[in-house]
Amino acid sequence: MKDTYKHKGLREKLVKELILKGISDKTVLDAILNIPRHFFISPEFEHYAYQDAAFPISSGQTISQPYTVAYQTQLLEIKKDEKVLEIGTGSGYQAAILITIGALLTSIERIEKLHIGAKNILGQLNLKANLICGDGTLGEASYAPYDKIIVTAGAPMIPMHLVNQLKIGGKIIIPIGKTQALQKMVLAEKLDEGKVAHQVLGDFKFVPLIGKNGWQNG
Repeated sequence: MKDTYKHKGLREKLVKELILKGISDKTVLDAILNIPRHFFISPEFEHYAYQDAAFPISSGQTISQPYTVAYQTQLLEIKKDEKVLEIGTGSGYQAAILITIGALLTSIERIEKLHIGAKNILGQLNLKANLICGDGTLGEASYAPYDKIIVTAGAPMIPMHLVNQLKIGGKIIIPIGKTQALQKMVLAEKLDEGKVAHQVLGDFKFVPLIGKNGWQNG
């Protein structure tokens, strides 16, 4: 795959659009400017790669809207070399953004085909992370505790299994909904063991978080 001047120009246009929508974190905007999103989607959608829209990838999953990627990342206020856990690697695009802004990333994907695809693309871009195929709702205790956790699928509640893997003062951002169709974005901070403070933000639509501590089936 090639990253042309045309692609770079389209990314510049996308960044300007995100700024107008309220994204102000320079590290996030720079990452979106530099990561070729068209590498992470099917060739038939390449022409639309820099529209601010979600697209299907495979296995019934989607690559998130760039605004959603930027919004979740900006809210976490990730600092360089912070340990970050991502639940739902998907295409690998969100992972690429997190690595580019300096996160020490562990990312879990339950679908083997997506896990392998993301691993290949991130490898081509020389972006390094701990990539795991498994049930993301269980987290990954071997790399815990984490400074930040980002969940890129809609859950029925905040899995305390994930909160338990956060540092005190750490944050988790996760879409929560009573049904699989629509969620509210929730940003929670771990105040102490078993205790969190959270704020409920805007409406979003994600694929369901499947697993032991999420939805039990699709």
